Amino acid sequence: MKRRSLLQGLALLPVLPVLGGYASRSHAASSGSAAAVVPLQKPHAAWREQLSPEAYAVLFEEDTERPGSSPLNQEKRAGTYLCAACYLPLFDSQHKYESGTGWPSFTQSIDGHTGIKRDFKLFFPRTEYHCARCGGHQGHLFDDGPAPRGERWCNNGVALRFIAQGEPLPALRS
Repeated sequence: MKRRSLLQGLALLPVLPVLGGYASRSHAASSGSAAAVVPLQKPHAAWREQLSPEAYAVLFEEDTERPGSSPLNQEKRAGTYLCAACYLPLFDSQHKYESGTGWPSFTQSIDGHTGIKRDFKLFFPRTEYHCARCGGHQGHLFDDGPAPRGERWCNNGVALRFIAQGEPLPALRS
C-alpha cells in the first residue's frame, strides 16, 4: 500500500453514529423495510457453551479462520446464511459469489442485520462487521466486489450457519 493511499484512507474515515460501538448498516438498494433488530443483552462469555471453540474464537474474540477451511465456500444451494450464535439471518444465497479469497463472500447483507465499525488491527483501516443482534464478529467489508455495488462481504464460514431453501429457519437463540 502506498503511503499516499494510506493517508487518504485515514483522512476519509467516516464519522459513524455509534450505538454500543457499532453503527447499523443500511442499504438503499434493499427491497422492503426490515424490522428493527433488538440487540441482545447477553455477555459474550455466555455463548461459549453454545458454540464450538472455533466459532466462539471468531465470533467473540474476533479471530479469523484459515482461508479455504470452510465447507460453506463450496455451498451453491439456494438458502439463507444465519449468524452461528444467535441465528439471525445475515445473507441470502442469491448474493453469494466466488471471490477467490478462501472465505464465503457476499455482495450485500440483509438490510439492518449487520453493524459495522473501523478496525485498525493491521494498521490500515478496515471495515469490520458484526451481527446486529448478538454482536458476533462475522468478517470484513471491502470495496473490491463485483458491480453494481462493488462490495465484498468477506465472512468467516465458522461464524455462519446455512439453511437450505425450503427448510424452516430455526428460532432465534437468546
